[in-house]
Amino acid sequence: MNDLLTQSIARSVWHGWGDPALATPVPDHAWAYLERTLGITRRAQPHLPVALEDVALPPSRLTAEDLAALAEALGAEHVATDRATRIDHAAGKSYVDLRRLRDGDASHAPDAVAFPGNVADVAELLRVCRARHLAVVPFGGGTSVVGGVTADVVGEAWPGADPAAFGGVIAVDLRRMASMTEIDPVSRTATFEPGMRGPEVEAALRPHGFTLGHYPQSHQEATIGGYVATRSAGQASTGYGRIDELVKGATLVTPEGTLAFDHRAPASAAGPRLLDLVVGSEGAFGIITSATLAVAPMPAATAYAAVAFPDFASAAMGLRRLAQELGHGIIPDVTRVSDPDETRVSLALAGRAGGGLTAYLAARRVPLPCLAILLWHGDSKAAVDARRGTCLSLLRECGAVRLPSAVAKAWEHGRFSGPYLRDELMGHGVLVETLETATSWRDLTRLHTAVREAITSALADQGRPVSCNAISPTCMPWARHFTSPLSRRKLPAARAARAARAARAADCVTAVVPEMVAARRAPRWPQSNSGSG
Repeated sequence: MNDLLTQSIARSVWHGWGDPALATPVPDHAWAYLERTLGITRRAQPHLPVALEDVALPPSRLTAEDLAALAEALGAEHVATDRATRIDHAAGKSYVDLRRLRDGDASHAPDAVAFPGNVADVAELLRVCRARHLAVVPFGGGTSVVGGVTADVVGEAWPGADPAAFGGVIAVDLRRMASMTEIDPVSRTATFEPGMRGPEVEAALRPHGFTLGHYPQSHQEATIGGYVATRSAGQASTGYGRIDELVKGATLVTPEGTLAFDHRAPASAAGPRLLDLVVGSEGAFGIITSATLAVAPMPAATAYAAVAFPDFASAAMGLRRLAQELGHGIIPDVTRVSDPDETRVSLALAGRAGGGLTAYLAARRVPLPCLAILLWHGDSKAAVDARRGTCLSLLRECGAVRLPSAVAKAWEHGRFSGPYLRDELMGHGVLVETLETATSWRDLTRLHTAVREAITSALADQGRPVSCNAISPTCMPWARHFTSPLSRRKLPAARAARAARAARAADCVTAVVPEMVAARRAPRWPQSNSGSG
């Protein structure tokens, strides 16, 4: 499989994504397209983040007694209150988060950052925080885009208490808990500590011949604990399953004690599945200290395909038929279809190669194509080629036009690079953000129209916004729908949130998870307001 899956990178810079040394500058032809489309002008001097020393950081609210208690629990070397560490843990990676930090606002920074090394450390840390009325925010890779790692204190420390009853907020960075503690090749499960990042997970599984198969775009930064806490889905979840389908057991340390959900009894007729209190809990109930996940054999072969549909309705029908008529084991493991707007942007940014594809599709009478990227993983070339042939035959019935497989290979090569593009464009006053929706197949086309109209309307006074949409049949009865609005000018956080609320208000959605809004919930002591990838 692609070596990108095991490529470890430096932890993200405080003001952006990942390692800036890995970023590829936006090429001139791409800038020309963006200027024409969005009505922007490329800045000779982009708006850069303020210097670290110029970031406005409030003083820590912790008392000497608080710090002494934390140091006694973990060791003084594992409790940090220095400027750089607090700013590093001040926010996630949404547009709102990064805009605030780049402008020098770290007002939501935690008062201290704790680095526990084992389960006993976590339990003792929570005991201390409870006794001293300190709120807690678990911190994995820091890739949250819903405000999940923002250390603001809202709500009651306990029923009836004033929010001021919190003496401060502790970010709990789990990077020291980053190992695979067990692998069961017979049952095909593996147990991980929460701080393992995606590439570390894949590197640990490779010698045993397995893969997790979970690759969100945040793969190189996000952690196992974050996957579970946020009920994550990934680029290959169509084939390997969402994280909630992979979790077989977990351990959750809470202020009241430890909850251990044993994976050795995988099925039960005893009523509600209590493990679901952990999966997707967003840090509300405690800190995940281990997770046992299903793993899959490392594929020996990959087949690639790219096709273009004549319109969004045809694309939606093609994906629905793949999911309903062929099902798991035949449909692609990676399935992603772009609407005409996203396809147009993708082809324009691809330069000469994209221009060639555009001309080819126009000649085939597909002037507004919907590009589909398809990958199949399997144990032999013959097996994946057979699956590909079956799927492509069905998609041709839906109007799909075959494109060179190199298009899908190019997508795979750049599958984790999108956030770097967003960071560069922010410096030129362009908003790039993503939100996610889900609905039934019946309502998919209506959802697409409603979300697109809601976002472009909300951002209309900011120039000429473009709403790029994609769909993926991550769960069989439903479709996931992604939207990436692009808009000129540097938007205030409130305006970005308004755009997300507009999308959320679209009538036809069954479930909406806006990744743009930093929505907060009332904490209970000691409390994490959300988990993080």
